[in-house]
Amino acid sequence: MSQTQGGPKRPPSSLKPPYNALRWNQRSFAVLDQRELPLKKRYLELEDITSACQAIRTLAVRGAPLIGVTAALAVAHAARKGATQQELVRGIKKLAATRPTAVNLFVALDRMKAVVENRDSRDEIVAEALNIWKEEKDYSLAMAEHGQKLIRKGMRVGTYCNTGALAAPGIGTALGVIIKAHLAGKGIHVIVSETRPLLQGARLTAWELSQWKIPYTLVTESALASVVGELDAILVGADRIAANGDTANKIGTYGLAILARHFKVPFWVVAPSSSVDLSLKDGAEIPIERRSPDEVRTFGSCRTAPRDASVANPAFDVTPARLISGIITEKGVLSAPYAKSLRR
Repeated sequence: MSQTQGGPKRPPSSLKPPYNALRWNQRSFAVLDQRELPLKKRYLELEDITSACQAIRTLAVRGAPLIGVTAALAVAHAARKGATQQELVRGIKKLAATRPTAVNLFVALDRMKAVVENRDSRDEIVAEALNIWKEEKDYSLAMAEHGQKLIRKGMRVGTYCNTGALAAPGIGTALGVIIKAHLAGKGIHVIVSETRPLLQGARLTAWELSQWKIPYTLVTESALASVVGELDAILVGADRIAANGDTANKIGTYGLAILARHFKVPFWVVAPSSSVDLSLKDGAEIPIERRSPDEVRTFGSCRTAPRDASVANPAFDVTPARLISGIITEKGVLSAPYAKSLRR
């Protein structure tokens, strides 16, 4: 477990990320195109709801909380460009059809739909989207503060997929806790799983940690069973949490949770209350997105499997609540039984 990555000696001291996942001003709306990272830092202008749908569907923008905010801002941007009420309602329906698992998308769109159908002014529609954005930022900072209290000096902390400011406004969810602990001088070292098939850990989390100058080691998924026993804690995010605490997150999270239980490593989920879906009894009711086989057959322009290879490509799996040591939300650290603590 060498290959440590570092950077310039002076890390950022503020909780404001040294990069912006979203750019919003009086005339335009753009997202940092995460498909290009870490090779290029390029912003993608979202001219209308159709382009926002395409950006979400193709993972130019991703991460459950950030998807919700992006969708809300897309509706607001369309409103200020003169879209009618009917056009906005149709646009909201299109946005809701982009990705089925992340509940934050539907929470944000329900709020936007209520404002639109109430025939509120364009300024009020924009204000609601900006409120959703601010709330998610505030949630992020609160989760980071609650979570970092669980991190002791010198800990080796594992994480999975990408859960920083590229996934949630503010400083992120699970990665936000790590960033806050780092800025508190706790001297942690992060173990990052590459996260196949799209390498969100290698491409995005490693990049974010480098921006914050946080020491990390990148490992393949196949190495996890060999390294989890060396960890002091694991922090992951969530796309949807059912009423009993069962948690849908990036495919591979469930296997990591099983390893954590085997090696007696605390396994914490970090997610805002907007990721909690109390309408679902348990994880069996969470819809799991199935993505294109070509995400597994190829990487970029390089083919890595036969063209006719049969592929299963679920984007998420569900970790049973019994494997989760605690759920960190903006309200604090929740303990089992989650059927009670999630409703407080």
